[in-house]
Amino acid sequence: MTAMQNVSIGAHYVVNLPAPDDFAFWRERARGLIQCDVPPDRVSWVEPGGTGDLFSAEGPSRGAKRLPVPDADSRPVRVSKRFMNLARNASLHSDPERFGLLYRMLWRLQSNPRFLEDKADLDVRRLEELDKSVRRDSHKMHAFVRFRQVEDEEGAEHYVAWFEPDHYIVRANAGFFMRRFANMNWSILTPRGCIHWDGEVMRESGPAQRSDAPSGDPVEDLWKSYYASTFNPARLKVGAMLSEMPKKFWKNMPEAELIPDLIAGAQAREAGMVAAGAREVRERPQSLGAVAKGISTCRDCAIAQCGTRAVMGEGPELAEDFSGLMIVGEQPGDQEDIEGRPFVGPAGQLLDECLERAGIPRSSAYVTNAVKHFKYVQRGKRRLHQNPSAKEIDTCRWWLEAERTLVQPRVVLALGASAARSLLGKTVSVNKVRGAPIPLGDDAELWVTVHPSYLLRLDGEARAEQGCLFARDLAAVKERLAQVGE
Repeated sequence: MTAMQNVSIGAHYVVNLPAPDDFAFWRERARGLIQCDVPPDRVSWVEPGGTGDLFSAEGPSRGAKRLPVPDADSRPVRVSKRFMNLARNASLHSDPERFGLLYRMLWRLQSNPRFLEDKADLDVRRLEELDKSVRRDSHKMHAFVRFRQVEDEEGAEHYVAWFEPDHYIVRANAGFFMRRFANMNWSILTPRGCIHWDGEVMRESGPAQRSDAPSGDPVEDLWKSYYASTFNPARLKVGAMLSEMPKKFWKNMPEAELIPDLIAGAQAREAGMVAAGAREVRERPQSLGAVAKGISTCRDCAIAQCGTRAVMGEGPELAEDFSGLMIVGEQPGDQEDIEGRPFVGPAGQLLDECLERAGIPRSSAYVTNAVKHFKYVQRGKRRLHQNPSAKEIDTCRWWLEAERTLVQPRVVLALGASAARSLLGKTVSVNKVRGAPIPLGDDAELWVTVHPSYLLRLDGEARAEQGCLFARDLAAVKERLAQVGE
């Protein structure tokens, strides 16, 4: 008996999902239904609490048929990697029709594997909208979760945060918080379910209410003082701020209560900064050529006044050749200063070799440095490298941000702690943050690893071990580039 013969003419099937974010369950059931040639209009996908629960999970009742079982020799289900990535993300959306859409698209892919390329197709457009909305919701969760310190029943420190997601993203983002706050005991409470981490095991619980979360802790006054002191009125753009930080999240962020007063006093503060001789407020360069011209005349830090050449970043000339990767080093070295190009010395040669082994053509990436001039100390005829100070990195960050705005990378790879500081605005430990993406707030994400010059200073087993870790980091970036590029 063939799979087609297993299906009753006119039969209707109801699949009740055990959880609203259970993509694996949907994928398994969808594959079986496709193999049994069950068209989309004969299947209803129902999440917990959705309309249609009068049917049993997968048994016949009041018109619903037991799901057919495909034969062992049924044809395989064809699906592209791009569809799977989009579908996995879209399945977390709150749209009750999402699983029906995914099954309909999976059905269509069997006869037309390339229909996802049709940007005018209504199903394709809807799938991409769901994917974008879920990615944005995840980004907001990464950015706006605020932990408050409490004591657990045993008197130990525990951190609790409240967040209100638009979609079913909580479980999908648990790993991000587990990696980033691995040494904390914490809980994230949401109306769609909660996650708890005790340093060893991730645990889930049901939905919570806002009143279940603490309203403040003693550390918040210190945090608000820091936020107010770092607020830059000269770069205030209210529209852009509200786009990136919608007001719906303000009630859960202690610093948000300061924002109205900071905005109201921005003009006066800006005038005060100018009067005090603060750094000139510049217009953002509109091209990479303008950035190159600007850094060649910049004298805002001591490094730029030592007579070395400003070294501009470089990348592919054609947009279609750009992989979406931006690589940021610390500063030019002796050879880079002489040639006027980034990463042409020994560290650059090692980087080229490692990128080639990882399958990342350097010609497809934009390569630059956090600091644009070579800082050194003279020893006879030699110029010995000196690390830039935090102030020097922060001063040059304005130029790096101008490059990033123009290049618009999807993935940024920081080589070393100085490069990471130039992108995050704070110093981080490379060993603590490497191996996991850090959102940068504009649909880009940061990956951090060591600088190739660090590997050159090692010998023997230490160099081999660190070389393997460096190769692993590049492999993770290569994999991520493939995901975001689809």
